[in-house]
This record gives sequence, C-alpha cells and structure tokens, in this order.
Amino acid sequence: MSTLGALSVIFDLDGTLVDSEPHYYEAGRQVLAEHGVPDFSWSEHEEYVGISTLETVTDWKRRYGLTASVDELLAAKNRHYLALARTSSRAYPEMRAFVELLAAHGVPMAVASGSSVEAIEAVLANTGLDTHLRIVVSADEVDHGKPAPDVFLEAARRLGAEPADCVVLEDAAPGAAAAHAAGMRCIALPYVAAQADAPEFATAGLLLRGGQAEFIARQAYDWLVRSAPTS
Repeated sequence: MSTLGALSVIFDLDGTLVDSEPHYYEAGRQVLAEHGVPDFSWSEHEEYVGISTLETVTDWKRRYGLTASVDELLAAKNRHYLALARTSSRAYPEMRAFVELLAAHGVPMAVASGSSVEAIEAVLANTGLDTHLRIVVSADEVDHGKPAPDVFLEAARRLGAEPADCVVLEDAAPGAAAAHAAGMRCIALPYVAAQADAPEFATAGLLLRGGQAEFIARQAYDWLVRSAPTS
C-alpha cells in the first residue's frame, strides 16, 4: 500500500484537469447563435461552470425560449465541443504532474464529470491523461448531476473505495457541494475567482483561492499524506 494508505483521488475534468471552459464557451456560443441568440457572453457562460451539459442546455431552452428540443441542443453542443476537444485540449501542467505523482505511488484515481462520456474520453486521449485515468464517470450515467453526489459516489463504487477514503479535486461550487454531500474531502481550486467566497467552497478541506495559479503538485501530495486515512 502507498504512503496514502487507502486513499483514492477523484478528479473533476473541465477547469480542474484541463483548461476546457473556453471550448465549452465557444461551443455554447455557436449553438446559441445557430438558434437565434447571437450575443452569449463569457460572463453568462460562467453561470454554468460546474453544471452538466444536459442541465445547461435544458436551462438554455427555458431561458432563451428556444424551439429546439433538449436532445437536439445537447447533440449540437457536444458536436461542436468534440470538434475542439479532439484537437486542442490542454492539461494544466501541475495537474498533469500531480496525476503522474499519484500514479507513481499507486494511488487509485478516477474522473467524475458533467461532460458526456465521449467528451471525457476525447479530452483524456488528446492530452494523454488516459494513460493513468481509466475510470471515468459522466453525469449522463447517473440520476442527478452535481451538486448531487451521484457522480462521485459512482466513481468511488467503481474504484472499490469508501467515500470517506476519497479526495475530490474540483474547480466549481456545485462540484465542491457534491463532494461534501458524498462524504468526501475536497481540494478546491475555484475557476471563477469571484466565486471563491461561495459557501460551497467553505466545506473544502483545502481551498486554493487563487485556483490553478496556486496549485503545486508536490504541495498537494504532501497535504494528502498529512491527511491520509489510516485504515
């Protein structure tokens, strides 16, 4: 057993492992423009950070009075996003280093995301992170997306881990809430700096208010060692 004992690590994908929010924004902007909403802004996109693609397009249909079905909107957004994800996904360097450090110490890992399985797998393959991150859970596979705990509990089940032995890495308030609801500790790296004071982030075991700019792989690993379960 590694120096982290029984601990497993579950990663959110978008904005945590990879800088994919710009791709999701561009995909959303294109879809909405195609349906008569030409001025979707980045600040509007930020309202959906951490929320599943399905829940996002469902809200768009209500918010903008779109005539297309939720299924049509979902398919269109995934199609635009995948075109970007397959060619230009970028993993955060310190996150890549962290994944490699955990892998070197035999720590079980999974990805739990609001994106579709196809999108998750495309991003992991394009960045090479699929070498170490083979267990993937999409919100499409469970009853409820974040802030419900379903994706994290399913990831723990597939890892064969107890929720109390799992640590989640998250960039969004709904994800931090989901980790807390799942009974898991959380390393939080707010993607939207203005949301660092959100009450959901206050439940995190380690809150890096500056987001990715404050994340250092070795320091995060050392924090895990200090707080590792003893079981």
